[in-house]
Amino acid sequence: MKNPQYGPDELAARRAHVDAIPSVIRIGHQDLAHANGRAEDQRLRDLRFYRGLTDVRMRTSRESEWGVYIAESSKVLRRALDAGHQPMSFLTSDKWAADLEDVLRAWPDVPAYVSEDAVLEELTGFHLHRGALAVMRRPQPVAVEDVLRGARRVAILEDIVDHTNMGAIFRSAAALGIDAVIVTPRCADPLYRRSIRVSMGTVFQIPWARSESWPDDLAVLHDHGFVTAALALESDSISVAELGTRNPERLALILGTEGHGLHRRTIATASETVMIPMGNGVDSLNVAAASAVAFWETRVR
Repeated sequence: MKNPQYGPDELAARRAHVDAIPSVIRIGHQDLAHANGRAEDQRLRDLRFYRGLTDVRMRTSRESEWGVYIAESSKVLRRALDAGHQPMSFLTSDKWAADLEDVLRAWPDVPAYVSEDAVLEELTGFHLHRGALAVMRRPQPVAVEDVLRGARRVAILEDIVDHTNMGAIFRSAAALGIDAVIVTPRCADPLYRRSIRVSMGTVFQIPWARSESWPDDLAVLHDHGFVTAALALESDSISVAELGTRNPERLALILGTEGHGLHRRTIATASETVMIPMGNGVDSLNVAAASAVAFWETRVR
């Protein structure tokens, strides 16, 4: 969605239209200094969730503690709502609020905080140019065994800490036939704002679980009849194309972090090791690119 440009008269008209939406609450610069979790005013308590969105270290440690995540852009928040996730509040400007009127009216008990761009930038730490933000209630964690039910193709992500790669892998997984994703304990949060944005909200479409015991949980997959294939360049690795021709009934592909790759114990425990043949002196692909190749080559036939 492109950033709309409106003249003063058009903005005034949109502002009047937005003010007619019952859930809309206007905020100003004076509210920001008092926005914290101890405030008596519910509005000020809500606004604290939008503070410091560019502080990656703080957000990654606090959002799960708070039980929330941030959906950024109107498209992503609509996908979150379509997936059944519960909003706690919305944050937007007059330029965008009218375009979200259907969403705001569908959730009349959820406050929609609206302000001018300068106030929103002061609160969040960046220019809000993707339409809207929403604080969403974080879903309850799902057990590994639960996401395996009915799945034929699973992606396992080991120690992938880059949020961009995480989101890109989820997007490829959604597009290329992966039924579930398992992330290991040290992986980045799939529900971090950047991961969600890069995934274009597809992280809401695919069941995923965080392993609590890795790589011991590989035994769980083997017990459920999965062939586990570690992407690693070993002397006995087969190509992903060859694995694809075998078309296992149930297959889990294991992808590791860039640089160090997969842990030796993971490689030793996996049923197979597979690789993507390279040309022109290139030794490897970015893990997100490699995931897309592997997902396509090993899709259910």
